[in-house]
Formats: sequence, structure tokens, C-alpha cells
Amino acid sequence: MNEKQQTIKRAASVSGVGLHTGVSATMTFLPAPANHGYKFQRVDLPDQPIVDADVDNVVDLSRGTTIEQNGARINTVEHTLAALVGLQIDNVLIQLDGPEPPIMDGSAIKFIEALEEAGIEEQNAYRNYFEVPEYVHYVNAENDIEMAAMPLTDYRLTVMVDYNSKVINSQHASLNDMTLFKEEIAPCRTFCFLHELEALYNQNLIKGGDLTNAIVIVDRQVKEGELDHLAKLLDKPKVSVDESKGILNNVDLHFPNEMARHKLLDLVGDLALVGRPLKAQILAARPGHAANVALARKIKKLMKAAKDGIPQYDPKKAPILDINQIANLLPHRYPFQMIDKIIALDEMSVVGTKNVTMNEQFFLGHFPGNPVMPGVMQLEAMAQTGGILVLSTVPDPENYWPYLIGIDNCRFRRNVVPGDTVIFKCEFTSPMKRGIVKMSGRGYVSGQLVCEADMIASLVKKK
Repeated sequence: MNEKQQTIKRAASVSGVGLHTGVSATMTFLPAPANHGYKFQRVDLPDQPIVDADVDNVVDLSRGTTIEQNGARINTVEHTLAALVGLQIDNVLIQLDGPEPPIMDGSAIKFIEALEEAGIEEQNAYRNYFEVPEYVHYVNAENDIEMAAMPLTDYRLTVMVDYNSKVINSQHASLNDMTLFKEEIAPCRTFCFLHELEALYNQNLIKGGDLTNAIVIVDRQVKEGELDHLAKLLDKPKVSVDESKGILNNVDLHFPNEMARHKLLDLVGDLALVGRPLKAQILAARPGHAANVALARKIKKLMKAAKDGIPQYDPKKAPILDINQIANLLPHRYPFQMIDKIIALDEMSVVGTKNVTMNEQFFLGHFPGNPVMPGVMQLEAMAQTGGILVLSTVPDPENYWPYLIGIDNCRFRRNVVPGDTVIFKCEFTSPMKRGIVKMSGRGYVSGQLVCEADMIASLVKKK
């Protein structure tokens, strides 16, 4: 799985009819900055409202997953999101000039192809994985649905479906490597049973459904007059069925277990609504959109409980900037060069590390016999981390000085002592104006907040 976040290099568009609304629309994928995530935008509505791809925004699960925010609704988002997850793309703005993404051929492959044609670009920030920390269980006994998410340092999914049908036996599908999504899962099309077809039409659904974008499974004997009725319903001159195949118009399957694979595709898309890439083993027996979203909500609840937002530091990973590269940007030198590494840097935030050792100069006279890192030195290290962020806003940082000119709401929460590694995170809280910018800064040791402050910095050109 990728370590760095990714977006696309340029815009990519697809056009077609929506499966359930029947409305034609163009969907355009646009590059987005690090930590942007997946966002839809209804460009056909006044003020072009944004809808975050978030499980908290799910409003309808009638044969698809629908999200709504800011007065805008997006129907059937799961195939679009599955394509993005399958390509390990993290940050995209998805513009739509209609209420629903095009259904295309009923799978995710057309979205995959468009995104790959646009090109995928690595970004200067690590992926913010959520590793499921404990067993998560969802059961719907009435519909015989059972799902689980278990701890794993990878992302693997297994799906089982069983419709008690003579046409479709019990099927299983697994995805153990996300790089195989395009080949093994993305081409698998949506499907329904013949007995559901007319009911879906009567519920004002599948207005854009067609035998070119969905598989219709014929699970009972069909009379000639009924075939004529179906042809009219589907706006086809004629439809037929070979009882040995059990598929309306005898459509060939891409895989013998295409139905299970498509259910896995839906599951990948629905779980994208947790808002972060996952590391987990997912097991799903007879899943559907309602169950998928219920599991996503349970996972997101765990995310919130896990102190979401605290930066993680893996010393085995190569830094964005090492101590020599930092020295080329900041004017500070021993004993005032406080930051050892920059481990994340994007347009809005930076994360740096400070390894505190007994050899620090300030320990000679600060609480001798009880070494405690002075708060002012913690603040200095935080300010230097923020200085890297401020310098990143200009193309020629070597020509500027970053100055700290204001401090507010400064607090020191616990002692920092030799042996600690302090992780500093600074984020812009306002846009830069005339070389002045505001930031919030926080320092953590072992996941615990040790210091915080609001800072104002000035970027001054060297004479």
C-alpha cells in the first residue's frame, strides 16, 4: 500500500446517464491538495455547493448510496469512490452537472480508465491510514447479514453472497492486494433479479437502467408475453433469455462470480465514506449498502475515539526534509537548530520532530538534577517547524527570513524530558496577507499533548 498521498495530474471527465435518476450528467475529476479527501460539487446548482464524501452525510440507501450536504444531493456514489480507492488516489474534487454520476457500463472500470489517463501524482504528505484497532462487528439477523472488520496492517476484503437461487450459487470474492482492484474487481457490473426489476421501476428507481449497464438475473420461468412487456419496459425491440444461462438477453459474465465481485466493489466504495484509507481485514456475508454504511459508521466512531488528528511518526520512513535540508532553509545553528526532521509538509500544514537528549545545552542550568525542557525552547522548536511551513509558500525560500512576531494562547501541558521525541504540528489558520500569516501549533509526546500555541509569523525578503 502507498505511503504517500496521491492526486491526479489533470482533469478527467466522463459523461452518461445516471442509473436511478435517468438524468444525463458529466462528471469531472479534478486534482486536489494533500489532505483534501474526496468531495463532490454540484456545479449545476446555485453557489455550486460542496458535498463531502462522508458517512455522516448519507441520507438514502435505496439500491445505492446517496449523500447530501449544503442543500445538494449526490446519488449512487459507491462506484466512483471505489475507483478512487482502487487506484489509491486520496485527494480529488469531483464536479457533477447533475444529481448522479454516470452509470457507464455498471462497473467502475470506465472511471479507472479516465483517472489513469489523467495521470496519478504523488504528493508531499503521508497517507493518514486508520488501522482498525479492535474487532468491529455488525449483524442484521432479519436479513441474515453479518460483517466484521479486524485489525490488519494491510487492506483485504472478502465477500460472500447467497441468494438461494438456482441461477446463482453461493459465491465468494476476495481482494488481498489493492493493486489488483483494476483487473479483478473494477470490471464487475451491477445486477438485479428479474423479480426486482418492475418493483424498482415502480419505486421510481433505475430510470437509467439498461441491459448495457446492468445484469438482470432471470431466476424463474418467463412467458413470451412477459418478455414483450420487459422489452417495452427497457425500451428494447426484443429481449430473450436462455434458461441455461439465466441472464436476460444472454449477457456474458466477465467472471463466474461477477456478482460477488461487484458486491465487493460496492463495499470498497461505501467504506471510503469513513474519510481515511483503511488498514483492516473486512469480512462480509450477504452485504448491501445499508450494512456497508452501518459498518462504516462503526469504524468512523472508532476513529473519533482514537484521537484522530494526532500526527504519527515512523522513524523507519524517510523524512520529507532531513537536518541538512532544514539547515539550508532556516538560519538557525547549534545550539538553536531545534528540529531534526520534517516528516509531513503540504499547502496547509507541517509536521516536524525534535529528539530531546541529555546533551542539550539548556539542561546544564535548567533544573539541574531534574532535567526538564524549558517551555520557551519547546515554543522555539514549534516556531521553527512553522517557519518551514511559511517558507514553503514561496518558490525561492532561500531569499526570505521567517520571523515569529506574535504568540497567543500558549500552554504547556506536561514536562518534556531527555529521551522524549516531540512531534510538532503547525497549521495555517488564515491565508497569508502582506507576508503575515497565522498558525496553530501543537507538540505531542507519545500521543499526549505537551504544548500548544497560536502564532503569527512574518515572511520578510532578504535585502
